[in-house]
Amino acid sequence: MREALTAINDIVTTGQYFAIITVELIVLFIGISFLVGLIREYVPEDKIKATLKGRKYGVGNVFGAAFGALTPFCSCSTIPILVGLLDVGIPFGIAYSFLIASPLLNPVIFFLLLALFGIVPTLIYAAITFSIAVISGILLERAGYTRYVKPVTLETTAACECECAGSPGSSVHKARFSRSLGFAWSLFRQVVPYLILGAAIGAFIYGFVPEDLIIALAGPQNQLAIPVAAIIGVPMYIRAETIIPISAVLLAKGMGIGAVMALIIGGAGASIPEVTLLASIFERRLVAAFVATVIGVAILAGIIFQMMATAGIVG
Repeated sequence: MREALTAINDIVTTGQYFAIITVELIVLFIGISFLVGLIREYVPEDKIKATLKGRKYGVGNVFGAAFGALTPFCSCSTIPILVGLLDVGIPFGIAYSFLIASPLLNPVIFFLLLALFGIVPTLIYAAITFSIAVISGILLERAGYTRYVKPVTLETTAACECECAGSPGSSVHKARFSRSLGFAWSLFRQVVPYLILGAAIGAFIYGFVPEDLIIALAGPQNQLAIPVAAIIGVPMYIRAETIIPISAVLLAKGMGIGAVMALIIGGAGASIPEVTLLASIFERRLVAAFVATVIGVAILAGIIFQMMATAGIVG
């Protein structure tokens, strides 16, 4: 009888958590996506290319990483924009800084982290990923990795479904507002299955997975937890919208914050489909360097977060 009551209680707890986290994530994501849509309107791709063209290394890498951080989280954006940057003559190192920052530090990830982990961990995460994006672009350029970029040509294609045309005769700001709403809805329709999946997995972990098991496998005392989390994050192919709510539950259950951050960065930074696309424009050695950069950032960030948690700087 007691076991049956415990099971029912676990199911109710899981259902309640799933409902609450799903509603919160949907509302948060739509709001963030609308803001991202406005960024798209006021910082279009042509403006990015014009700003980066002719920039010197160092400053140019900072601009590249900054524009990468502003790039909308859309499956049709990062790689095509990267090809476009290279096609118009943007130096490889600057384009690489853009490539690293775009999946790891965009408004969607930033605000989801802010909502689920708080301001201090989010700012530390942003500082680490932005710095590595800038530094890695400079180092690979100086190491001569430009020679591993395949000849690329950007063909003019129809805009992806994230683009929505404004109605003729409407004011500029009204049209931009309307397109931003259209972008938010289009992006939400693409991402909502991943949000629900992440909430469902997180709710299951919250309700049924014992804390002792998580602590034993990936607690702060396990020295291998961080590198293992970083490495397995890449082939998992779990979008940031999915892995972040799961990670919040894992953290609450006792997983070390270093391993949690390593898992987020590994999963968001280098998915298998993205690596496959990069293989069409990068030689194998450069693709390997990209994957190594993401895993290295994940491990470094994980170690830093774990050290700060030990020192009581982050929770």
